[in-house]
Amino acid sequence: MALNLSNLRAPKKANENKKRVGRGMGSGMGKTSTRGHKGQGSRSGSSLMRGFEGGQMPLHRRLPKRGFTNIFRVEYTVLGLDTISGLNETELTIEKLVSLGLHKKRNNLVKVLANGEITSAVTVHAHKFSKAAAQKIEAAGGKAVVIGAAEAPAA
Repeated sequence: MALNLSNLRAPKKANENKKRVGRGMGSGMGKTSTRGHKGQGSRSGSSLMRGFEGGQMPLHRRLPKRGFTNIFRVEYTVLGLDTISGLNETELTIEKLVSLGLHKKRNNLVKVLANGEITSAVTVHAHKFSKAAAQKIEAAGGKAVVIGAAEAPAA
């Protein structure tokens, strides 16, 4: 059904009024204004940090911390020679890999590894090759073309 002025509707909860607290008993939010009786949360100016557990040691401080995350890490989508040989293609580019469903995003990097054997001559375009993979591709009569570099492929 086409969307036009005759069938436009507001999203759910778009027309609901703001919660008005402290406006008498009949509103259901009178007396304590949804704050409960006594305690830290009932006082004015009360704002607790995220994860506050009433003075108990918070979970994020109780759990052990290990290792670190390297912010300079470079992630590659790994492609094996056995996968390439099973495709029966003469040239493999990033666009071709995306269309075949072997590579999810165009802007991600691809690395070819020497898993399995390759017998047919295939020109493979990738961001990185392992030394063994480049040797096997060239031994089969193909080419290992490094994307974004003019020099010979490196490990």
